[in-house]
Order: sequence, then C-alpha cells, then structure tokens
Amino acid sequence: MLYLSQAIGRPVRDQAGEPIGTVADLIVAIGDRYPPVTGIVVKTNGRQIFLQWSSVASLDASGAVLSTTAIDISKFQQRPNEIGLRQDLMDRQIVDIDGRKVVRVNDLRLDEVEGALHLVAVDVGASGLLRRLGLEGSWRTIARGLHREVPERYIDWEDVDPVERTIASVKLRVPHKGLAELHPADLATIIDQLSRSDRVGVITSLDDEVAADAIGEMEPETQADILEDLEPGRAADILEEMDPDEAADLVADLSEETREELLGLMEKDEAEEVQELMTYAEDTAGGIMTTEYVAVPATLTAAETIDKLRELEPIAETIYYVYVTDDANRLVGVLSLRDLIVAKPDTRISTFMLEEPVVVRTDASQEDVTEVVARYNLLAVPVVDAEGRLEGIVTVDDAMDTLLPQPSWRRLPRIFGRGGSER
Repeated sequence: MLYLSQAIGRPVRDQAGEPIGTVADLIVAIGDRYPPVTGIVVKTNGRQIFLQWSSVASLDASGAVLSTTAIDISKFQQRPNEIGLRQDLMDRQIVDIDGRKVVRVNDLRLDEVEGALHLVAVDVGASGLLRRLGLEGSWRTIARGLHREVPERYIDWEDVDPVERTIASVKLRVPHKGLAELHPADLATIIDQLSRSDRVGVITSLDDEVAADAIGEMEPETQADILEDLEPGRAADILEEMDPDEAADLVADLSEETREELLGLMEKDEAEEVQELMTYAEDTAGGIMTTEYVAVPATLTAAETIDKLRELEPIAETIYYVYVTDDANRLVGVLSLRDLIVAKPDTRISTFMLEEPVVVRTDASQEDVTEVVARYNLLAVPVVDAEGRLEGIVTVDDAMDTLLPQPSWRRLPRIFGRGGSER
C-alpha cells in the first residue's frame, strides 16, 4: 500500500543508484475498475520528463528505482485517457452522494493488484491531511494516549466517475444510485457548494429534465450563473423542461443579450409562454402563476375526461383539479379527481362540476392569492383575466412564497409533479 503524498518529492534513482530527479506525479490510465499506473513524471534539472512504468523497478515511500540507466528526456505530454494524480485529483472537490455534500481529496491510495500498481481509493478523511503535513504518526500517538481515533474515510475508486475529462470535478455514487437519482433539493444543495466552473460540469452530465428540476431548487443568483455559463443550446433545452413560471423568473434575471439568445433557441410555443408570463408584475398572480394545467370542454363525459388525462399521461403540474372551459377558454367549472373517478362513465362533466369556482385575477396581489389559497384550503387557485379566460394557476407552494423566506419554502416537499400544459 502506498499513498500519493508518500511518493511525491521522493528521489528517483537509476539502475546504478544515481539520483536523476524527484517524483513530481504519477500517471494513471482511466477506464479500468482500478486505473493502473502507466508511468511517473520526474522533475529533473528544472523540467519534467515522463518515464514509462515498465522502466520502474520499484516505488515506495523512499522513492523510485529504475530498471534502466537509459531514459527518454523528452518533455512530458499527457495523453487524453490519462490523468495526473497530483495535478488532476489532489485537493479537488468531489461530490459525496451518500453524505449529500462536497468533500476534498486529501490523498490517494495505491495498491499492488496482479503485479501492477493501481489507484484503488480516495482519502477524504483527516488522516490524509495529517499525512501530507507529516503529522500523522505523532497525531496517532497522541490520539492513542487519549483513547481517541484519527478520523479515516476512504471512497473506493470504483465509486468514482469523472464528470469532465480533465477531472476538474468528480462525482461519487453509492451502489445503484447516482446524481440523477437524488432529490432535486439535495442535488441543488450539492451543486451550490461547487465552484462556478464545476457546477456547469455537473449540470452538463445530467439529462435536461433532471437538470431543470435541480436548477429549479437553486437560488436565483446561482440559476442565472449556470444558465449564463452553459452552452446556449443546452441552456435553452433546460429552460423548456422547467415550469413556465420558474423559467420566466429565471430568464428575467439573465442579461438582455443572453435572454434574447436563449428565447430565440427555445421552441416557439415555450418561448411565447415564457415571454407572456414575463409581462406580468412579479408580485401579482400573473407573475407567480404557471400555465401548466389540465383544461377540458364541458361537453365531455367522465369517461372521455379520464381518457384525456391518460392521453396527457398527465403532463400538467397538478391534476388535483381539472378545469372546465368553454369555446372562448372562459373558466366555467372545476372538477376534483374524486368526483371524476366516482362518476358514471357516460355522465357529462357539466352535471357534476363545481360551477363558479374560486378564482383570482391576473393583477391580484401575491398576498391576496395566498389569502385565497389559505381561506379555501386549495391546492391550486385558477387565475383569470378581466373576461374570465383561464390564464394559469397558482399552486400552493408558489403561493406560500409570501409567507416563508425563499430558502425555507424551496426546501418544502413538493406535492406536485412536473410537466406540460393543455390550453
């Protein structure tokens, strides 16, 4: 067993025992379960040269001994499938999915596997840091005297996946789990702890829907930074997956140049929805509503309405209520899922829908919307214009924004799914 910190800076001697330099780094080839060491970088006479691992007779805490006296002194050039353990991994941030936090690589553990030296684990514990400072031995002596243990924590390399080829950021996963399977709030918290460049690396590794969910849980400043840094086409794809109200809020926080570029890259319908929502004042019902809801005509039967929901799969943010509209999209009633399910299949929904439902106008204040939601114990309240046309809905989590500080309500369990709209 050998730790990287024990090898760095140690002398490199040729076959005759003559020193030729010191160990500057170890190179491993990515791809195997445990990456093999393919060579060492030697610092000699103010430059760095690369020696193939086949030229190394031994490597331990005392240094390296070569199996030859003839060496290639050409300048070291790293190949695409290789990483330098010191250069690319030491002191880098990595995401510990199990612990839901970002940790730092304090050291790297290497072991002999089938006659070759392999990278086997990442040391993220205090022992790795103490080892690098040269204090591990004395600290362990003190700890034993105090009947204490030096914290050790290793993560098997098999559980490490590079997010970027340069290993600028690394994600860790526990068996059968991954970043994409984390709750969006947990994923957002992890990403928020990363550097700005590493955030983009993690978001890039996720699919559009997962990325949209995670970004939706972040603070506005972080959201804007990520969208500004992403490749424009990818940023537009993520915006299309977000709830329209969240996308509108985010787009409004972008620079004018970025805003116009992303809206131009979005699908026409999605871009128009976002632009429409941006016309409403931020602290009004129109400013906090989403245009994702299920609306059906009053002429449908209960069975036809259920078929419609199956067709939508459903893709609306909430199907706790089904809104009933006329040919002019005016709201004429609302259905609860319970009433819809228990109704006889051939019954017209107009006969059992709740007529004259509670509504708010698009220009209603956010405080008024919250009061209506609380007074009538609603999961969502429909938003209509001056002519009674259904423009959107405000869900209870968005309404609660006025009662709780943003960091708190963003961490409330979401009771709604995500998806598209039926207008």
